[in-house]
Amino acid sequence: MASQSHKFSGNYLVLRPNEVTLFDLFRLPWTHELEKKAFVECPPEKFRENLRRKWLIFISLSSQKFLLHAAKPLRWFGEKLETWVNLVSLNHNIFMLLLNLLRGKVIMPKRESEVFLSFIGSLDSRVELDKNIKPGDSRFYGALAAMAAKISYENRAFVERIVRDHWKMELIGYYNFWNDYQKKRNTQAFMVHDKRTDMIVVAFRGTEPFNADDWSTDVDLSWYELDEMGKIHGGFMKALGLVMEKGWPLNIEQDNSRPLAYYTLREKLREQLKLNNETKFMLTGHSLGGALSILFPAILALHKETWLLNRLEGVYTFGQPRVGDKKFKEFMEIQLHNHDFRYLRYVYCNDVVPRTPTDDITFLYKHFGTCLYFNSCYKGKKLQEQPHKNFISQFAWLPIFLNALWELVRGFILPLIKGPDYKDYKESWMLMLLRLWGLAFPGLSAHNPQDYVNATRLSSRRIYHQPQLEDQHP
Repeated sequence: MASQSHKFSGNYLVLRPNEVTLFDLFRLPWTHELEKKAFVECPPEKFRENLRRKWLIFISLSSQKFLLHAAKPLRWFGEKLETWVNLVSLNHNIFMLLLNLLRGKVIMPKRESEVFLSFIGSLDSRVELDKNIKPGDSRFYGALAAMAAKISYENRAFVERIVRDHWKMELIGYYNFWNDYQKKRNTQAFMVHDKRTDMIVVAFRGTEPFNADDWSTDVDLSWYELDEMGKIHGGFMKALGLVMEKGWPLNIEQDNSRPLAYYTLREKLREQLKLNNETKFMLTGHSLGGALSILFPAILALHKETWLLNRLEGVYTFGQPRVGDKKFKEFMEIQLHNHDFRYLRYVYCNDVVPRTPTDDITFLYKHFGTCLYFNSCYKGKKLQEQPHKNFISQFAWLPIFLNALWELVRGFILPLIKGPDYKDYKESWMLMLLRLWGLAFPGLSAHNPQDYVNATRLSSRRIYHQPQLEDQHP
């Protein structure tokens, strides 16, 4: 079923979970009449091509349909869990909580307070930048980016306190952007200025564990093909600010109550960079945030924003999924060459997210740029592509399990090895529980930001100066 809402793209596949019924899902694997279904849209001449991907369409629609129904209970559970974790933390530990309860002196958490930690924050409560990595160190921007990506999961008051009091930087803005397709404010980012290095840092928030809309963005296998850029993941484009029925117009008239991420950040960067010709900016994010970080300069390039691209120092992503196909990869490699900005894609060990969507005949999605790959001892290599690029099809489960078991043991050993700095590497009880869970789902537990922060801090400076190695793995 064709629609005018996608006229900006000549080729697309759009899935509509709101339109699909359970009966539709049951029939989907066997139907040959997708073009008559309201829950799938693509150009009529492309339906035969997309029939080959029916099982993927089924998985994506089923997942999104489930998330639509699970959104409220998932959010409720997440809020209760975060409240409990903060309740224990604010009262120091479970025993002090019980004592304070008996004394009537329990400290109650407030979700919007400057000390309230998200679930991600409770896994790794570090907020200080590494005092041993200073400006001029080849690891500095990567370490700063990892911390910015990590605290992007926190509320405004928390971020403002950390940026001002701990990092001694200026918070330019904390944003909650509109998604024109989900009809919600569901994309978050913040912008800071480090005056020591005259660098503006833009950090996009990744997938929140208990936010069904974020998960829907990730599993939405819709895509759009743009003439110059190739095929791009539809969920990521919508999160960045794709305009309903218009795509990516050069300029739009913004509704202040519904700010779109790309257009708002582009205007703010123009405003800030005009204040000083020497100021540059960098982009960072973990998970979904990483995808938005590399998609942002892609849309700048689409709009011929040469002045902004020439002020871009680099893009630093952590556990980032693939964003587009081979044509998109080639388009972005041209931009990297023409505008001379760095693109470092950090991948930790068995993290499953950088290995999705798969680079195979089904998806044809491609990574590009420089991959900094770290094993579970935080030893790094510079590669074109991470080992075992598609995870499930390549990995044996026994090595994955043994590695996850080692990560659990490492949590007890690493603080002893680090000596005086042990507090920076002592793992929280929440992270220990995640490591236990990771014995069954190791690829997901390896996705947490804590391992990426450790990788940027414990890595050798040499990795940043190594020549890029060839891709040695299938």
